[in-house]
Amino acid sequence: MTTLENYDPSGVGVTGRLFGLPFDYDSANLIILGVPWEVTVSYSAGTARGVEATLNASTQLDLFDFDNPDGWKQGIFMPEIPQHILEKSDALRPQAARIIDRLESGEKLDTELTELLATINQECESTNQWLFEEAGKALSQGKRVGLIGGDHSVPLGYLRAIAQHYSSFGILHIDAHADLREAYEGFEFSHASIMYNVLKLPQMTKLVQVGIRDVCIDEVELIQKSDRISTYFDPMLKQKQYAGIPWLETCKQIVSELPQDVYISVDVDGFDPKLCPETGTPVPGGLELEQAFCLFREVVNSGRKVIGFDVVEIGNAEWDGNVAARTVYKLSNFMDLSWKN
Repeated sequence: MTTLENYDPSGVGVTGRLFGLPFDYDSANLIILGVPWEVTVSYSAGTARGVEATLNASTQLDLFDFDNPDGWKQGIFMPEIPQHILEKSDALRPQAARIIDRLESGEKLDTELTELLATINQECESTNQWLFEEAGKALSQGKRVGLIGGDHSVPLGYLRAIAQHYSSFGILHIDAHADLREAYEGFEFSHASIMYNVLKLPQMTKLVQVGIRDVCIDEVELIQKSDRISTYFDPMLKQKQYAGIPWLETCKQIVSELPQDVYISVDVDGFDPKLCPETGTPVPGGLELEQAFCLFREVVNSGRKVIGFDVVEIGNAEWDGNVAARTVYKLSNFMDLSWKN
């Protein structure tokens, strides 16, 4: 067990430990899993190493949090970044790019690429299963779990584990994209298909999306016909602000649509691109960081419980890692607060 006797929370953080904290797996109540995976990214690569960028930046954060000053005492620990996942991602990414390039040229996949697509889908499912087991192990020990990615496909295994521990839950989804495409570019577990795949979990009763501003026709049609999806498109949110409607009032409306148990999924491209410019698919517009924190705060203030979270699509850059680390820490502390309510 880790002792805090000689730990100074105002001192220098320990390099290589998330937020410089002295906890280990056994003593931590919150386990943050890093998943360095980006096989199906369809624009800019680099998010697989965004996990490490976030870890490296995290030791520069001061630990006092205005919402939960003692939040760090809950015990937060990130196991070693799994190199076998990163190596598999690095090996498969160029192969997936061959498929994407063929489709973007307007040609159909030949037999070789069709077989390669099946292999990639199988390997993505293998990674889902690995995460399902890792998250399930922590949840079974009574720990809470957070996730740092990697592209947005990575939370699926974790959400499957959540679904085994909670009979009903909702998702608050911050993103520039709806991620409701079915097997985008043929990849069953594409980063653009994560929420489509999550809809297959019957335990997930409500998906509330915020900041969406880059969406295809099929996704809009799915949103319109599904009573499980409520989407707050970014242009409409901006229009409310221009009309003088306070953001806090809008946050309360958004939160009112969520059930008691809430999972928060944050794709950093849901923020204004100046915050995470090296994310995989940046889109103009989006939320300021404090706007997102205000929304999360209202989830907790409403008496709802945060049962899990992910922060994904983090670019491989120091500034992106800095913003992501602050988001992870804030979510960790809001999660802790919600369990004390």
